[in-house]
Amino acid sequence: MSSAAEKKTPLYQEHVRLGARMVPFGGWLMPVQYSSIVDEHQTVRNAVGMFDISHMGQFIVSGNGARDWLNAMLTNNVAKLDVGQGQYTFLLNDNGGVIDDLILYRIGEAEFLLVVNASKIEEDFAWLERHLKEVQPPDRSGGLETAAPPQLTNRSADFGGVAIQGPRVVDLFHALLGPDVGIPGRNYIRDFTIAEMPVSIARTGYTGEDGVEVFFRASDASKFWNLILERGAKFGVKPCGLGARDTLRLEMCYPLNGSDLSADHNPIEAGLGFFVDLEKPNFTGREKLLETKANGARERLIAFKMNGKGPPPRPHYSLINNGRRVGEISSGTLSPSLNIGIGMGYVSSASAKIGTALEVQIRGQKFPATIEKRPLYKKQS
Repeated sequence: MSSAAEKKTPLYQEHVRLGARMVPFGGWLMPVQYSSIVDEHQTVRNAVGMFDISHMGQFIVSGNGARDWLNAMLTNNVAKLDVGQGQYTFLLNDNGGVIDDLILYRIGEAEFLLVVNASKIEEDFAWLERHLKEVQPPDRSGGLETAAPPQLTNRSADFGGVAIQGPRVVDLFHALLGPDVGIPGRNYIRDFTIAEMPVSIARTGYTGEDGVEVFFRASDASKFWNLILERGAKFGVKPCGLGARDTLRLEMCYPLNGSDLSADHNPIEAGLGFFVDLEKPNFTGREKLLETKANGARERLIAFKMNGKGPPPRPHYSLINNGRRVGEISSGTLSPSLNIGIGMGYVSSASAKIGTALEVQIRGQKFPATIEKRPLYKKQS
């Protein structure tokens, strides 16, 4: 039963028309599956699948000082971005905990696009807005005027997006754009016109396959969606839901905000220190991260595989080592590619070594599992 308060993306009617099963997610009504989770998962691994990501937030930060201000707000080094380049990064609270993980693109000399998680749009915007107000206003004393602070705009309601993922994605876009038009390289974004629709195409991905994210005006959403389904039919394109997105990202050990990432854990505990530049002199949460690095993390996010057949692991199940509870699962599922239970969870650092034997407690029974190196799924060449 859905609540009237749940929002609908501009593609909602397309999902209903295609017979998707709709579920509440992060305040939105979203498709969880069309055919089956396994079928959609294998489509992305072997051909090309399309996901509605219009529920995700889009903010623009622009103007003088935009780069330096974002560098103080986010963990990764914004100064390293060329125009047209993107990076994965974190918005942290003062205690170093994760408010959100997001993608930042530099789309102009002094203009940036932030793509944020759907359930965090209001919280992220309020946090950034509050900190923007702390930026010193222009100094007009003595007839001199310094540059105005950056502008922060929430364009989420006016734009939609899709993620198109799978090994045949380049073939599909050559069919759309022409064989001689190159799509952006990994972690880059470029503007194109497709069927008279202005679009931005980024190449980032959340599935472990090659893929793109396409952002467009909300008014063009249905037209673009149907164009991809029509032109992509010969490449095996299918619409995919949140169920397959979850199994795909979990095989790759990509974290989900609200499950594997939260205000209670910082990026170093999550094993994502690569996206934190502690050399930067100042950003929100830096002191706590330095402390974690100096003293060692209390807990660590690990990936595991079940050792045999059994019920699938689920969030909040206890993880046990040598008869003692050492943590709990944050994400778990049955992997369609590996055909075995997999998951991630936080355990005490002493129990976090790769190869450590664990037990997962499921409805009073214990099932053996082993901590594995990330990612859990490795594509066969």
